[in-house]
Amino acid sequence: MSKKKVLTVVGKAVKIIAIIAVCIGILVGGAFAVTNGIVVVTGNSRIVSAERAAKLEDVDCILVLGCRVYSNEPSVMLRDRVMQGIELYKLGASETVFMTGDSRDRYYDETGVMSRLAVENGVPEENIVTDRYGLSTYDSIFRAAKVYGYKKIIIVTQEYHLTRALYIAKQFGIEAYGVASDARDYEGQFNRDVREIAARSKDFLYCILKPEPEYGREK
Repeated sequence: MSKKKVLTVVGKAVKIIAIIAVCIGILVGGAFAVTNGIVVVTGNSRIVSAERAAKLEDVDCILVLGCRVYSNEPSVMLRDRVMQGIELYKLGASETVFMTGDSRDRYYDETGVMSRLAVENGVPEENIVTDRYGLSTYDSIFRAAKVYGYKKIIIVTQEYHLTRALYIAKQFGIEAYGVASDARDYEGQFNRDVREIAARSKDFLYCILKPEPEYGREK
C-alpha cells in the first residue's frame, strides 16, 4: 500500500474515532444534565424555612449531615449545620437531633464533635442520636431509613448539598424536608459545586440500584 493510501486510511480512522468520541461526550453530558436536573428539581420542592419546618407535625428527627472536622473542632460548614439543627430543635421541630457522619476512627470523630457542640448550646444529651457510619450522603440517608427506621425527617446541610440529600430520602420512602444552613459564603464553593454535579449523577444511579453501604445494617 502506498504512503498516500496509508495516510488516507489513517485520516478516515481518526475522523471516525473523533466522531465516536464526540457522540460519547454528548451522551455522557446529556446523562449528567438530565440526572442533575431531576435531582435538583425534586430536592428544591422540599426545601423550607426553619419557621415552616418548626410547624411540621410528627417529625421523627432533625437529621444533621456530617462534614470535615479539624483536631476535634468543627469546620465552618459543619458548625453552621449543627447550629441550624440546634435552632430547629429549640423551635420545637422535633425532640430528636440525629447526628450522622464519619466517626469510625477514635482520632477522627465527626459525630462526637457535632454532639459536643449541640450539648454546649443547650440540647440535652439524651435528645441526641449519633450514627458513626454516615460515611456519605447516601449512606447517611440509607441508614436513617433502614437501620433507624425514620419516616419523617428534616435534613440540615448547605443548600448546594441539600437537594441531593432530599432526593435520596424520597427514593427510600422518607417524607423529608430540608432547611439550608448557609450562614455565610464558603471558601472553595466553586470546587464543591463542580464535584456535586458528579455526586448527583452517582447517587441518582445508587437510588436505582440501592447498594448496601459498607456498614449498612450496623447500629
